[in-house]
Parts: sequence; C-alpha cells; structure tokens
Amino acid sequence: MPSLTEDKINSEIMDLHKSIYQKFQYEMKYIRPPMGEYSEKTLNITSSLGYKTVMWSFAYQDWNEDKQPDETESKQKILNNVHNGEIMLLHGNSKTNTNILGSIIKEIKEMGYEFKSLDEFKN
Repeated sequence: MPSLTEDKINSEIMDLHKSIYQKFQYEMKYIRPPMGEYSEKTLNITSSLGYKTVMWSFAYQDWNEDKQPDETESKQKILNNVHNGEIMLLHGNSKTNTNILGSIIKEIKEMGYEFKSLDEFKN
C-alpha cells in the first residue's frame, strides 16, 4: 500500500468495506496492511477512514497455493509459537491451513488458551 496514491488506497479499502458489508452486514474497523507493508501515509489514511491498524505476531509461509507447506511441520510450527495475546496470521487460501485448522484450535484450547476477537482485547 505505501506505493499507492491516496485515492487508490481510499478506493481499495472502501470498495472492500462496502463488499464485506453487502455480503455479511459487517462494518469493518480493523485493517492488516497487505504483506505487512505500511508507511506514515497509509497509517494516516486508514486512521482517517476509521480503521485501526493491527499487525500479526505470528505468520509463516502458507500463502503460496503452488507451494503449500507440509501439514505436520506447519502444525508443529504453529503450536510451538503459541503465546499470550497472539495474533496469528493464517491465510485462508492455504489448503494446508484448511486441513489442520480444526486440530490446531483443539490443541491450543487444550493448552489452556482462549480465542477472542480483537474487540475483546484490552488496550
């Protein structure tokens, strides 16, 4: 996003906002910068649009549909990095994540962790 014009940033965010609202009746209020790339300009623009920028505290290489990571290794990597307050980035287009997500959630809960929405986090 940092290389985009202000108008392009506005249109990309608001087009997505409108689409999500039309499909799910959900008002988006958080944004994760694509690829984690941001600048003062993008932070100011997203803030002016009413968004709070949120980054992740864990991610791994799961986004490439043509190079999906091994399920066993991925599961172990995810579980080894679980921590309090974690914001886990798992890409929805990952077949690996689709296959292991249920067992990951179960094991994380068995470790004593809870899943909460960003709204439930205390600032």
